Amino acid sequence: MATVTFDHVWKRYSGDVVAVQDLNLDIRDEEFLVLVGPSGCGKTTSLRMIAGLEEVTDGTLKIGERVVNDLAPKDRDVAMVFQSYALYPHMSVRDNLSFGLKLRKVPKPEIERRVQEAAKILDLGALLDRKPKQLSGGQRQRVALGRAIVREPAVFLMDEPLSNLDAKLRAQTRAQILRLHQRLATTFVYVTHDQIEAMTMGSRIAVMSAGLLQQVGPPQELYDHPINKFVAGFIGSPAMNFIEMTASRSDGKVQLTSQDFTFPVPDRLRESVAALSGNTVTVGIRPEHLELGEAKPGDATLRATTDVVEYLGDEEQIHLRAGETEIIALVNSSARVRPGDVLELRVPIDRVHMFDDQSGLSLTSRELAAA
Repeated sequence: MATVTFDHVWKRYSGDVVAVQDLNLDIRDEEFLVLVGPSGCGKTTSLRMIAGLEEVTDGTLKIGERVVNDLAPKDRDVAMVFQSYALYPHMSVRDNLSFGLKLRKVPKPEIERRVQEAAKILDLGALLDRKPKQLSGGQRQRVALGRAIVREPAVFLMDEPLSNLDAKLRAQTRAQILRLHQRLATTFVYVTHDQIEAMTMGSRIAVMSAGLLQQVGPPQELYDHPINKFVAGFIGSPAMNFIEMTASRSDGKVQLTSQDFTFPVPDRLRESVAALSGNTVTVGIRPEHLELGEAKPGDATLRATTDVVEYLGDEEQIHLRAGETEIIALVNSSARVRPGDVLELRVPIDRVHMFDDQSGLSLTSRELAAA
C-alpha cells in the first residue's frame, strides 16, 4: 500500500527560514496528486522530504505504514524524476536505465526484463544504444521516466519534469505520463507551477502558497469552489478577474457597488454580504464566464472599452478597461471585437465569486460549509 502521509510536518532552515509550515496531507494509494503553487511556495521541498533529500524538521512523514523521517532515500521505495533529466552523458540509454538496478545487485535477467519493458512502454526500443547527446529533449525526458519505471517503486515523484520542453511536446508528454499512471496503477506525486498541468493531470490538486497548504481537492472542485482568493486567482487560465466593491444594505436590498459598477447579490450570499455592509468585498469573475449580449433578469452587466484583442483561433481574449478597472474576457472569435469597441458584457450572477477583503476567504465556500 503506497499512501503518503504528512502529519504536522515542518521544514525550517537556519536563519528562521520556514519552507513548509504544519503540512497535513494524505496522499491516497494509486492516486495522481499534483502539488502546485508559485515559486518558493514549498512544493518541491515537500516532494524532496518524501524522497529523503530534505530532512523533516518537525512532524511525522509516512510512506504506507512506515515512518520514514530517519530512513535513507535508498530504503524508501520511491523513484524521482528531476527537472534536469540528470542522465549520465557517457552512458547509453540502456546503461542509464539499468545503472540503478546494477547498484542494487538485481540479477541480470531481471534487469534486462525491466529495461525492455520500460523501453516498450516509452517507445525507447530504437534508442537503447544511443548516448544522451544524441537524443532530443523529449527523448531524454522519456529516458528519465524509464529510469524511474525500472525501479518499480511504490511511489513516483516528479519535480517539474516538463518545464524544459516546448509547448507541443509538453502536451504530448502530459498524456504519456497519464497513460503511464493508468498502466502502472502506482501512486504519483507531481510538482509543477503550471496550473494547466495541474488541472489536466491531477486526480487531486494540493495548492500551496508561502509554505502553507491552501486547499486540496479534485480539479473541478478547486475551479468551482475555491476556498480563498489565492486559490481562485491561481486556478484557471486566464486568471480570474477581481473587482473591489463596497457592500451596502438599504431598504432590505443588498448590493455591491464601485465607482464603475453595481452588482446585485445572489440569494445564497445575501446574508454573508449584508454582514459586511460598509466594508470592501472582492468580486471574482472568470474571463470565460463573461458573455456578450443583453443581461438576463437578475444578472449584472459590465460596460467597458476594449484595449487589446488576442486572437486565439476559436476564441478571442479581450483586455478591457472600465475607469481604473482592468478586465479580461474570453469570447467566441466570431464576435470580431476590435480595439476601441465599447462592449456590454453580461455577468451571470450565479457564477460570480465573492471574497472577504480582510481575510481573503470565499463567502461562497463559507455558505457551502454552513449548508
